[in-house]
Amino acid sequence: MALRLALYEPDIPQNTGTLLRLGACLNLPVDIIEPCGFPVSEPALKRAAMDYAELVDLRRHDSWAHFWQFQTENLRRTVLLTTKAEKPYTSFEFGADDTLLLGRESAGVPEVVHAQVDARVKIVMAAQARSLNVALAGAMVAGEAVRQLSRLGSPQLQQ
Repeated sequence: MALRLALYEPDIPQNTGTLLRLGACLNLPVDIIEPCGFPVSEPALKRAAMDYAELVDLRRHDSWAHFWQFQTENLRRTVLLTTKAEKPYTSFEFGADDTLLLGRESAGVPEVVHAQVDARVKIVMAAQARSLNVALAGAMVAGEAVRQLSRLGSPQLQQ
């Protein structure tokens, strides 16, 4: 099993490209849950991810239901990154079968998704701050998850 990233109905192609590049660099497969707020085509994804598009293991899902079915069939835990969580990501125990779920830049995820996920984590921020850029948040939490898993001998990254 490998840690994965999932983007819930992303709005901004540049953030999607950045997260695809993160997936390529950290050997994290990436799931895109559609519909997206921009045209999603192979050329558009390649343009957004630059020359990293071919290096990432990308799976597209045409709906939340299809993504959830994939998660369930593969016995994967879904961990939502959200400002509404109680538990900081730095005190969460990540597993190799986890998928880190990132919400839409404009709206996060709907309540049905909040209710269905297996766990929720947050990034502790200054009180006056609303949220981080989704790609930055993904990088922070993925970095911690990879760090934890590498200590446990997970083959996520090759030296």
